[in-house]
Amino acid sequence: MKQFIITALIACCFVHIGFSQEFPTMKLNAYFDTLEQNDKFMGTVCVSRNGDDIYTKSVGFSNMEAKARAHQNSRYKIGSISKTFTAVMIFQAIEQGRLTLATTLDNYFPNIQNAESITIDHLLSHRSGIHNFTDNNFSSWATERKTRDELLKIIADGGSDFTPDSKTQYSNSNYVLLSWILENIYRQPFQEILQTNIITPLQLPRTSFGRSETDTVCHSYQYFDKWRIESDTDPSVTMGAGGIVSTASDLNLFFHALFSGKLISPNSLVQMTTVTDGYGRGLFRIPFRNRTGYGHTGGIDGFHSISIYFPDDQTAYSLTSNGANYIINNISIAVLSATYGVPFEIPDFTKVNYTSTDLDKYLGVYSSSQLPIKLTVSKRGKTLVAQGTGQSPFELKTSGEHIFRFDPANIILVFEPDKGTMILKQGGGTFFMKKDVE
Repeated sequence: MKQFIITALIACCFVHIGFSQEFPTMKLNAYFDTLEQNDKFMGTVCVSRNGDDIYTKSVGFSNMEAKARAHQNSRYKIGSISKTFTAVMIFQAIEQGRLTLATTLDNYFPNIQNAESITIDHLLSHRSGIHNFTDNNFSSWATERKTRDELLKIIADGGSDFTPDSKTQYSNSNYVLLSWILENIYRQPFQEILQTNIITPLQLPRTSFGRSETDTVCHSYQYFDKWRIESDTDPSVTMGAGGIVSTASDLNLFFHALFSGKLISPNSLVQMTTVTDGYGRGLFRIPFRNRTGYGHTGGIDGFHSISIYFPDDQTAYSLTSNGANYIINNISIAVLSATYGVPFEIPDFTKVNYTSTDLDKYLGVYSSSQLPIKLTVSKRGKTLVAQGTGQSPFELKTSGEHIFRFDPANIILVFEPDKGTMILKQGGGTFFMKKDVE
């Protein structure tokens, strides 16, 4: 994937912050209303503290064809957040003495390459070397129901990408195999194990594996010239790697229960939150300012999701989306900023029609003592183009007078043509740049 300008600025400016004394509900509502009005986001967000919701907002449609609006109880596919549920159930099985982290894969699936060397721990932490089956023409058959034997053959035929435990590499194959291991251990289908071990004890009525024939799970969409419905991956293909459906509120309850000892022991939670090469066991470490959270992200079809739990103040944040034409990370930063009393801006999507001549005043090479690279601004007809040193050029969209943006990399450029200066904003950072004298 291309990287533009700078990366990983979400955690910059480490200053002490606490809860906002008064949650800025009206401003955050206006933020989401702006996204909806400009076809940038459809979905639900929820912030909870100590297991109680303190903010929830739904925008867009759960089903555009039926003109059904999204609401707090709308159910979304959560994609890879399913892996956290699967990891929890594996640790429950370990605590029951049904297997250990050192149990090897050949006890269940000896036909997988290196099965005798791959442990449950390797599967949980993405250190198995098993090739990620979703990398191989996945979309061409993902909507078709697959039997275990059919999918197992696809995974086995993918072989191994590296020696087990030699490095970390994300692979959905790991968690599909863990799902089947749970089925072998309990002698039940995955959905029944999920129901018994997590959904019923926590009373999560809007969480399930897959959807039923009468279910009203949201349709998902991608935005091109308008919102267009996406394909529907069959849960038999994703299993516990990405087949669970839930709500933002239910996800917050799940993560609060996980971190308050209602699902697994403190020792098992330590195992899940221990990070090697960026990965824990079913969890990622996710920073926000001076706080450390744990959670997971998800993406399947046109769905996007993220859940983060901050143990220090028992705060959970979840986003479930069935349509995103905007950077999800930006939305998360805005909600967490509101939660912790940090200023945030409502985006301006105002369009200004520039002629090719109008753009001339912005052209040039800009540099800053704050950045190791220079930014060259040129034009293609009526479109402004920017290019960082040694990087690919990217086209900018207008966002107001003298304001341009590049959404995929969260970049905003604010020009001051009379001064020959420009402000670059990305991921919470602000950089002052000056046009080089020719």
